[in-house]
Amino acid sequence: MNRDRTVLVVGGGAAGNAVTILLRRAGIAVDLIEAKDDWNATRGSGITLQGNALRVLRELGVWEQVEASGYGFGSVGITAPDGTVLHVQDDLRTGGDDLPATVGMQRPRLQQILIDAVRASGASVRLGTTAETFDQDADGVSVRFSDGTEGRYDLVVAADGLGSATRAAIGITTEPEPTGMAIWRVATPRPAGVTRTDLAYGGPAYIAGYCPTGEDSIYAYVVEGNRDRAAIPPDTYADEMRRLTRHYGGHWPEITAHITDAARVNYTWFDRMLVEGSWHRGRVVLAGDAAHCCPPTLAQGAALSMEDALVLAELLTSSGTWDDALFQAYHERRITRVRPVVEASVQIGQWQLDGVRDADVPGLMARTMTLLREQP
Repeated sequence: MNRDRTVLVVGGGAAGNAVTILLRRAGIAVDLIEAKDDWNATRGSGITLQGNALRVLRELGVWEQVEASGYGFGSVGITAPDGTVLHVQDDLRTGGDDLPATVGMQRPRLQQILIDAVRASGASVRLGTTAETFDQDADGVSVRFSDGTEGRYDLVVAADGLGSATRAAIGITTEPEPTGMAIWRVATPRPAGVTRTDLAYGGPAYIAGYCPTGEDSIYAYVVEGNRDRAAIPPDTYADEMRRLTRHYGGHWPEITAHITDAARVNYTWFDRMLVEGSWHRGRVVLAGDAAHCCPPTLAQGAALSMEDALVLAELLTSSGTWDDALFQAYHERRITRVRPVVEASVQIGQWQLDGVRDADVPGLMARTMTLLREQP
């Protein structure tokens, strides 16, 4: 049954790569297209993977590589801006007791692991390619590509990210909205005493934090109010980030000393989005950031995207009929899990914007993580 079906996956990020691997394992023919020529293989600094993300990575067959490439830990610290540790909370093992609570790793390394797994699956991959038109009927979707070729598919999975052109093309009008915050990120050498994520709320930035990504590396970040990106020259990014980090104590002086290369510093606004209605139109279905996104205050963006891929692939590979009922079941399973994470992620940031000093950030984190311990 599955061997006669064909799927187009639009986008080679966390959701697109994951669903490709899982569908290929079931014998479904998959074409994956990615707009970037380099498959985003070098983009980004670091990523925090909670247990529910690790659970999906294990299902994808790449957990051992992730474990060897990252840095596992089991708690998070809350500090004052001067570095004084105010509270240490054990992280809930949302992936189960046989996986670490959290693994930090370099984002390009995670992407390369997933790229290799997609290649090994036998999927057809075309880089530097986008989908320009979708012509649907009751049996499938005809797609015209940017290189002038055409294809015919039983299903299109739109995993082309926050600014999804596919989402707009099928008439879903939901768009991401800025939350009012922005984040500076950079990868640096790991100070000897950094063995977990520590977060400082307050000081010159709303949030300052870091996460170990290997024996010798971390990624550090500071969150401030968003500014017009066009007004910040890229060659000043290191100076801009140091302007904030130099006011923090603890491990921050050592981290700040390594923030010297503007090209290694990333600046991004926080956005929020949740497509409330159906995530499909006909035989085109959304997954990952194309359907939802949240600020990284709970480190759940990639985790939720990969969970989408897991649930969608499970439904597709276990059903003989790909119809509205299947796609609605996918939406119903995901929306009840995604919504509280998006709302909690936004709330944590909003408390900082509003200057709420007695906000129960650890409590909201713990309650949300408890929900994520359940299977997606």
